[in-house]
Formats: sequence, structure tokens, C-alpha cells
Amino acid sequence: MKRLLLLLMLSSTLYGADNEIFIDQSSGSSNTNIDLEQLGSGNIIGGADAAAGSMTALDLDGTALTLDINQIGDSNKFLGDIWADSYIGFFEFDGNSNTFNMNTDKTNTFGADSSNVNVDVTGNSNVFTLNHATVAQATTLNLDWIINGSSNSITAAIDIDAATNYMDIDGSDNTVSYNGDGYAGGYFWLDHTGSNRTFNIQQQSTQDNDWLKIISVGSTTSSVCVIQNDQGTSTGC
Repeated sequence: MKRLLLLLMLSSTLYGADNEIFIDQSSGSSNTNIDLEQLGSGNIIGGADAAAGSMTALDLDGTALTLDINQIGDSNKFLGDIWADSYIGFFEFDGNSNTFNMNTDKTNTFGADSSNVNVDVTGNSNVFTLNHATVAQATTLNLDWIINGSSNSITAAIDIDAATNYMDIDGSDNTVSYNGDGYAGGYFWLDHTGSNRTFNIQQQSTQDNDWLKIISVGSTTSSVCVIQNDQGTSTGC
């Protein structure tokens, strides 16, 4: 097993099983680029306080961050807390039973004013959780998901103005839960092919319109709940 603690700008590739990368970085006002790739099963990308085989969140602080993560294999884990004003994220996961959990600027330290996040998934039985910003002072998010596989779970909670969320899902028994808050409105677009889908979509901007488009092709059981509320409160599906 390899354990790697990263404190500076880096590019790294690890091969094998049970590799662990731990990150705790503060970049101030400078631009920071981090590129990580793990090949194998049972790998972890997390925080510096993690013990072998357990998880804490990686910690990235700065005004301008670019993060490129590739995990190729099964039963891998990514857990991250990102504080940034300008943030670009590329995440690629290829395998089964992986876990992805990311929080962006959850204490409004930098404002998360400009974010572009791309998540590309190939595999089955993966669990993805994304929480982006905590107050509607944050602005401009472009979030793109490409999911190819079955029995995946995607949960996204967005509290930001002018958020655009695109999801392209190809596979059966997938579950999507999306909760979008903000003042200036948001756009949610979902293109899905597959059976036995479950979609719970909520939008509640307070001072502008929300837009929603869902295209789903498939047979057998479906559960779709959509709630739009211009009072800024969530009522739940």
C-alpha cells in the first residue's frame, strides 16, 4: 500500500490496489493546478488526517483552483472540501462501487463566484454526492454529468445564482436527487435512457425563473417528482 501526502502543486499517477493520496493545501491568491490519477481498486483520495483505510476530506483553499481527478477501478473513494473563488474540476471515474463526495465552499469563505465542474462516469453501483456553495451569494456554476451504467446514485445540492446543470445518463435503475437554490434562477436539463429510473428534482429560486427539461426513454417502473417553488423554500418529494 502506498500513502502519499501532498502539500504543493503536483501531478501524480499511482498503480495498484489500496493506494492513498492525502491532500491539505492553501494556495492564497495564486493559481493552483492538481492532476491525480489512480489505477486499481480500493484506492482513496482524501485528507491529511485520514488513517490507513479510513476517510477524511481533502482540503483545498485558494482563489483559483483547477483539479483533475481520474480513478480507474472498483471500490475507490474520493472525499473533498474545496474553498475557492474560481474553480475548475474534471472528474473521471471508470469502475464499479465507487464513492464520490465533494463540498465546494461550504462556509462561503471565497464565495464560489465562478465554477465549472465536469463529472464523467462509466460503471455500475456508484454513489456520487455534490454540495456546491451554501448561500445564494455564490454565482455562476456550470455542472455537467455524463453517466454510463446502471444502479448509480447521484445527489446534488446547489445553492448558487445562475446555476446550469446538465445530466446525460444511459443505464437502468439509476437515481437522481437534485436540489437547486438561489436568487437569480437556475437551469436543469436531464437526458436519460434506461428503465426503472427514480428522479427527485427541486428548484426554488426566489427572484427569477427556473428552467427544467427532462427527456427520458425507457420501459417498466419509473418514479419522477418535480417541485418548483418561487418562495425559496423546499417542500420535498
